[in-house]
Amino acid sequence: MAQREGVAPLCPQCCLLLCLLRLATARSPAPHLVLVLADDLGWGDVGWHGSAIRTPRLDALGAGGVRLERYYTQPLCTPSRSQLLSGRYQIHTGLQHQIIWPCQPSCLPLDEKLLPELLQEAGYVTHMVGKWHLGMYRKECLPTRRGFDTYFGYLLGSEDYYSHDRCVLIKAKNITRCALDFRDGEEVATGFKNMYSTNIFTERAIDLIASHKTEKPLFLYLSFQSVHEPLEVPEEYMKQYSSIKDVKRRHYAGMVTLMDEAVGNLTDALKRYGLWDNTVLVFSTDNGGQTLAGGNNWPLRGRKWTLWEGGVRGVGFVASPLLKRKGVESHELIHISDWLPTLVHLAGGHTNGTKPLDGFDVWKAISEGRPSPRVELLHNIDPMFVDNFPCLGVDRRTSLPQSNSSPWDDSHFNISMHAAIRHGKWKLLTGYPGCSHWFPPPSLFNESRIQSSDPPTKRLWLFDIVHDPEEKNDLSEKHPHVVEKLLSRLQYYHKRSVPVFYPDEDPHCDPAATGAWGPWA
Repeated sequence: MAQREGVAPLCPQCCLLLCLLRLATARSPAPHLVLVLADDLGWGDVGWHGSAIRTPRLDALGAGGVRLERYYTQPLCTPSRSQLLSGRYQIHTGLQHQIIWPCQPSCLPLDEKLLPELLQEAGYVTHMVGKWHLGMYRKECLPTRRGFDTYFGYLLGSEDYYSHDRCVLIKAKNITRCALDFRDGEEVATGFKNMYSTNIFTERAIDLIASHKTEKPLFLYLSFQSVHEPLEVPEEYMKQYSSIKDVKRRHYAGMVTLMDEAVGNLTDALKRYGLWDNTVLVFSTDNGGQTLAGGNNWPLRGRKWTLWEGGVRGVGFVASPLLKRKGVESHELIHISDWLPTLVHLAGGHTNGTKPLDGFDVWKAISEGRPSPRVELLHNIDPMFVDNFPCLGVDRRTSLPQSNSSPWDDSHFNISMHAAIRHGKWKLLTGYPGCSHWFPPPSLFNESRIQSSDPPTKRLWLFDIVHDPEEKNDLSEKHPHVVEKLLSRLQYYHKRSVPVFYPDEDPHCDPAATGAWGPWA
């Protein structure tokens, strides 16, 4: 057949190039994203950090993926969760002081665009199971109004694992009110009494996986109650730890092992229903372990509520067949605020609708071993800090006493303020960071704590965290130029922070009429 005039025939090589180009530009299906958040799991509470607590499923998942060994969270529940879902430091949302308490008329600001909303825009089905703790005084604050297609869990910070009740002292009424805190969507969920929350949440997550229609990618946020107090667990999980004499630690160990089993059941379901090969699973704690409730961060200093490494260095890993390198440890600097841009990028979405992010896309650092784009991390600045769980023994401070003079008193940043910042290998802490002891695992030493020798009036520390993760050697006198630089960075952030939003309790929170905690405004 004659060629059409003026049209040159395509050579075989050109056809091949065109096909290859089309293949290259054809987008891979968006991955399923599963984000598992443990509550109060300490650095020293997992097998791969040398714990006597058995975590075989978590150990195996981390060993087959990428363990994040320089990964940071915030020292408390609400702050970590707010940064996880907003990608923004708490100094930018007004949540830099403590947590959202049950009767406070507060929630993660409604003008913040959250991770599930961005994933919805990218075509994802979004589900949340478990602990919310980002405010619930108005219906607009609820998970189903913030980007989740479905929600099943509890709204406050803690409760009974079996009855799902939370008891709260309502100070304005001088009455302690106990009420149910359990929701399916926006409705109160009854019928789950005497059922252990970790098991219920895992079953719901598996049901969501089993019923997922694979033409749309899945985002599942499973936020466990485990292993936050109260220390409750079925007896069979404690029996294997009968050798642990410390009663709190024995209960806690059983709780960790049950949660480990739950994560294993979750990943088994992802494989059974054909989702695993295109899934990225992120596992993270929300803060350091609470040593007063069985948790442990050994050999790190401090605990939950503090800005020491024991409060903020988090247990975390990524497991996925989609990782370009597996079976490795990452020592790159990564923060909980980085998950929003990282997961949205993996989803093929965009972050155009958010306020300026503090998080970075760290996927290449995790998957390929490239340097992290993050070189600096603001741990927090809290001008109102009070330690609700002060040290026992020599140092019983809850805040900073009247201090002696310091060479840094004339710096731009007020060094009496509770704050910490990381830049490269350096970490600077100011004010009173919280209980400063080291807490060995029970029975490892005769001492239950190794006390700090710092004077009570000390207000500034500088550590080389890469070489001194245990925060034993203060280098502030040896490196004054580093101190000066980091104080200027703290002042930079402080000037750009929004005022603390920490409203008084509202007695209208009282659930006496409904029998369930929930929106009241």
